[in-house]
Amino acid sequence: MIVAEAVGRALAACGARTAFGVIGSGNFHVTNALVASGARFVAARHEGGAATMADAYARMSGQAGIVSVHQGPGLTNAMTGITEAAKSRTPLIVLAGEATEVQSNFHIDQAALATAVGAVPMRVTEPGTAVAEAAEAYRMAVAERRTVLLNLPLDVQAAPYDGPPPSEIAPMNAGEPASGEVPSGEITELARVLAAARRPVFIAGRGARHARRELVELADLTGALLATSAVARGLFRGSPWDLDVSGGFATPLTAELIRGADLVIGWGCALNMWTTRHGSLISPGTKVVKVDLDPAALKTHVPADLGVVGDVAAVARSLADRLATGPAEGCRSPELARRIRAEGRWRAVPYEDESGGGRIDPRTLTIGLDDLLPRERIVSIDSGNFMGYPSMFLDVPDEGGFCFTQAFQSVGLGLATAIGAAVARPDRLPVAALGDGGALMGLAELETVVRLGLPMVIVVYDDEAYGAEVHHFGPHGHPLGTVTFPPADLAAIARGQGLAAVTVTGPDDLAGVAEWLEGARERPLLVHAKVTREHGSWWLEEAFRGH
Repeated sequence: MIVAEAVGRALAACGARTAFGVIGSGNFHVTNALVASGARFVAARHEGGAATMADAYARMSGQAGIVSVHQGPGLTNAMTGITEAAKSRTPLIVLAGEATEVQSNFHIDQAALATAVGAVPMRVTEPGTAVAEAAEAYRMAVAERRTVLLNLPLDVQAAPYDGPPPSEIAPMNAGEPASGEVPSGEITELARVLAAARRPVFIAGRGARHARRELVELADLTGALLATSAVARGLFRGSPWDLDVSGGFATPLTAELIRGADLVIGWGCALNMWTTRHGSLISPGTKVVKVDLDPAALKTHVPADLGVVGDVAAVARSLADRLATGPAEGCRSPELARRIRAEGRWRAVPYEDESGGGRIDPRTLTIGLDDLLPRERIVSIDSGNFMGYPSMFLDVPDEGGFCFTQAFQSVGLGLATAIGAAVARPDRLPVAALGDGGALMGLAELETVVRLGLPMVIVVYDDEAYGAEVHHFGPHGHPLGTVTFPPADLAAIARGQGLAAVTVTGPDDLAGVAEWLEGARERPLLVHAKVTREHGSWWLEEAFRGH
């Protein structure tokens, strides 16, 4: 057994179940060893797609993601996806061959590249320690929720392995957050603050996605209303006090109620500019508390009056034990419950349908799709002017129904995100929502969707432009020829890759989607929607303020 094989077997013993990648000479043996040890390998058509697939898979499965790439250009091709994962604290291991000889065409400083984007660089240094180093990379990823680059020098990979058997490694569970001890002093103070609040609002983020039950129980004890950041959308589905997403995507009612809070608690949520509309949702005099495993998160963005370092579920349980004196009303009332039912989702907010002239209003499009698509869905969103429409007008069943790879705000990750999410949750209909720019960037992975036999619905919101730039610079009189494009027949492109396709220019064209849903769904479906483009989306002005 050579070192590369030992590393692959070690990672499988740690718990690696699915890997994504593009295979070259430098990652051939380690990937085959993973497969021989029982892991599934999903071949992508581009390393950038592979990295994002692994990221989305990790988010939606609760398992560590694995991406395998060739040395040098294989790694650089993957860097945008790796950056997104690192910024999102996704537990991800990047296996990359490494050319250590400086005269090699493939040689670059791979460790420095990882450090530059926030990933943790590690290396297999010698044959005798290879298995231990692979296991430490896996531990770092799952226990500290980090994206780890495990460099595999070509000469070390090829050497005989004579260390302890890789099968002796104990599995490591990525689905259990490290809770540690709950700090008693901070809990006492938080209990006092929460008991004194009359209009508390909980905002749950990525770090709270495992803690729905605990947070709902605590909210019922304290009368708190429930909201999430975009990435945790769906966490509180089914609660009558679910306000959906806080921030730029928030409905008018949600914004009103958060601004009216006298206490806002961010649970595993940094309360960044997107989640608080640049702080404008936090009214003067409102107390702010943050609960997070990461001490650094307590000090960033909106300042916290009180910070508690700890696992969200553990802290919420401890608070509930201290406050178990019967439920409090807070600002909850039958009238407020009625308002949340009537006004708590964007599709309930009246609008003037602008469909016409061969184009469909993106709100009308998305509401129509929401009505047609089965409830058990998993929605993945690309970045761009269009993104608010599918994010907020397509409902999701729970936090496992929404995959939002937006920490780096890169256009072009949406299709690969949907593939990774679909592999993680084959029990749900995968829905990819893309702009035309992002769809064309990720075009290579259409073949991957077809090859894997995924019954995916890919919706392309086509305004024949980079719409965000059009609406950012156009009102100031700047020329827009660099960000607008002639029409592209995306439906024809999809058919050429083996997908079914329908072009939508008005509400009646959605009948083609209904027909596909009622059929055998033997091929994935691309919906080429020509959307209206006269003005930017409602959330775009907030986004521009962050530039």
